[in-house]
Amino acid sequence: MSSLVLPAPFQVSFEFFPPKTAEMEETLWKSITRLAPLAPRFVSVTYGAGGSTRQRTHQTVRRIIAETQLVPAAHLTCVAATRAEIDAVADDYWNVGVRHVVALRGDIPGGDAPYVPTVGGYGFGAELVAGLRKQHDFEISVAAYPETHPEAKSPQDDLDNLKRKIDAGATRAITQFFFDNWAFIRFVDRARKAGITVPIVPGIMPVTNFTQMVKFAKSTGATIPAPFARMFEGLDQDPETRKLVAVTVAAEQCQQLAQAGVTEFHFYTLNRADLAYALCHILGLRAAESPGGGVGAASPGQGSAS
Repeated sequence: MSSLVLPAPFQVSFEFFPPKTAEMEETLWKSITRLAPLAPRFVSVTYGAGGSTRQRTHQTVRRIIAETQLVPAAHLTCVAATRAEIDAVADDYWNVGVRHVVALRGDIPGGDAPYVPTVGGYGFGAELVAGLRKQHDFEISVAAYPETHPEAKSPQDDLDNLKRKIDAGATRAITQFFFDNWAFIRFVDRARKAGITVPIVPGIMPVTNFTQMVKFAKSTGATIPAPFARMFEGLDQDPETRKLVAVTVAAEQCQQLAQAGVTEFHFYTLNRADLAYALCHILGLRAAESPGGGVGAASPGQGSAS
């Protein structure tokens, strides 16, 4: 692997999902505690289709606000809810202190049925963004697909949809995870030529489970380059080696993107801190000691957001 040097300062954000059990909640909060000293720009919390995790998402966001100095970005989708219901959730977020929303169309529960807009609801992401923009002065992030959304008619159709979301008021695009950096670079170039000027942040997924990741990739349209797949051959029953390989591969991916001008990364943690923390460490991000001897914000001289 080549020398890992990123331009400073750079910024990171982390994505979590709301826990289903007490054990999963303990794992989540251990991860949040571990990653918080790296001073991420924000941490996002996902939202189940049809509001299936609505209460748990809300509880997680409230706890982040109450017990940490992190900035939460709460997910919100269009699925299985009327506009009035979604607006009420947005109001709840605002009232507890949330100022950043990740606005998504969302998928039908189960993931197999084709998407059908809810009667009386927001049909698609651009409509949801516009509705949120009318309600409150949220910072709004939306999804982008470097290798084209699986349901899009064409790459141009997918790019047009992203442009509609930006024109409706979104302030940032976060990509689905990918492993082909050239696909991301080409996508950003096309987006800029289409007049999209907001930050386009690459979503990076360190591989915790290769078999599971293959399933994720199939559902999102992400390709798995053959050399990448070979890195994980024979490691299904060897989690320790797989972790080492995962961090090495993800760090190399981030370095290549940094050399192409990227200075912000969004890490899909799957509620595990170890790979994300190791990756940030390799990339030069450090937790600084606070004046009282505790862990404070990340050091600006070592790659932190300023």
